[in-house]
Amino acid sequence: MSRTAPAVPEGYTSVAPWVVTDDTGALLDFVAAAFDGEELARVPLEDGTIGHGEIRVGDTVVLAFDRRADWPPMPSLLRVYVADADAAMAAAVARGATVVTEIADSAWGDRGGRVRDPFGNIWWVVSRVEEVDADVAWRRMSEPVYAEHMRVAQATLDADLSGRSKGVASAPLPPPQA
Repeated sequence: MSRTAPAVPEGYTSVAPWVVTDDTGALLDFVAAAFDGEELARVPLEDGTIGHGEIRVGDTVVLAFDRRADWPPMPSLLRVYVADADAAMAAAVARGATVVTEIADSAWGDRGGRVRDPFGNIWWVVSRVEEVDADVAWRRMSEPVYAEHMRVAQATLDADLSGRSKGVASAPLPPPQA
């Protein structure tokens, strides 16, 4: 008698990010050290590359494998929730990441910043520091400190991705009133 398998295997989420890099082994080591990841799999191939790797960070499994020389670079942009964003950012920098966006508090209750890992991926490293209702978050967005944090977050990412010395930012528009 056969059973129907669950749509998502136990321990995995419905959507799983794949990271393609030039050194998946080093990426797995970086994620384990910087974001308290638990390595689940590392499958080396005959040619010396990693054909499949998995690392769990919190409740998500990040999958990875090595890029072939004739494939284009494929850096990823990932958000990772951690217990302490300040400590995780410092750990990432200590392991070779560079800061893209300095850490700051958001209007919606997160504290975080961005780093580019040694493999070209950008990690938005955040901690939830308070629960904020949507109406309060939108009201806060008009406060100078939060508006500036949003502007900096947009401009630093744009500068990093575009290669421009100064990035572009635009104020968010609140949802239409019902």
